[in-house]
Amino acid sequence: MSAKTDEPASQPGFADAPHYHGHRERLRERFRDVGADALSDYELLEMVLFRALPRRDVKPLAKTLIGKFGSFAEVVHASDARLREVSGLGEAAITELKLIAAAAGRVAKGQVKSRTMLSSWAAVIDYCRTTMAFADKEQFRILFLDKRNQLIADELQQVGTVDHTPVYPREIVKRALELSATAVIMVHNHPSGDPTPSQADIQMTKSIIDIAGPLGISVHDHIIVGKNGHASLKGMKLI
Repeated sequence: MSAKTDEPASQPGFADAPHYHGHRERLRERFRDVGADALSDYELLEMVLFRALPRRDVKPLAKTLIGKFGSFAEVVHASDARLREVSGLGEAAITELKLIAAAAGRVAKGQVKSRTMLSSWAAVIDYCRTTMAFADKEQFRILFLDKRNQLIADELQQVGTVDHTPVYPREIVKRALELSATAVIMVHNHPSGDPTPSQADIQMTKSIIDIAGPLGISVHDHIIVGKNGHASLKGMKLI
């Protein structure tokens, strides 16, 4: 059974090999021979759209998406609602984009899951940015660690608005005790793109440290991610 696409079946009398077929094959050859680094963001996006839109020239659509959202990463992490605003982008194509985002997150998570967190810090940052940096609402995630600083659980605790997420320190500590975690790494995103911590971010982190410390739970860091980078409260000596 063939995959469902966003397009109607081709009509009798149409050319068997439209002009863009040669372009597609050249793009695939360049990807195979030189790798993804040889392709621009819109060209890589074209390749993602090939399967969902096999009978359309997807270059204009790919360029429109990059123009609207800014980059390949921002396109695949854009919300379904915003993607549906783009003319010519149907549910099959949106599913392909979401699949790429999910795959990137799964690969990044695999890089940290079986390692000691504090010895693979770059992988931790990559995972946090991949999963959260491009979200259009604030999210608050906790990485729960055991006494060897290996990951016990990775849980999305709260989802808020574009500039605020309600965080309940006692609930975080309660969950750490339930999991027998001895340390946590807190992560949240700034949809504005600027990862600079706010005074509220700093104060909330200190509140969690004050509650968790006497119970034997360490707060290793609070990482803030955004499209423009990341900030570590510990690295900035704010905690």
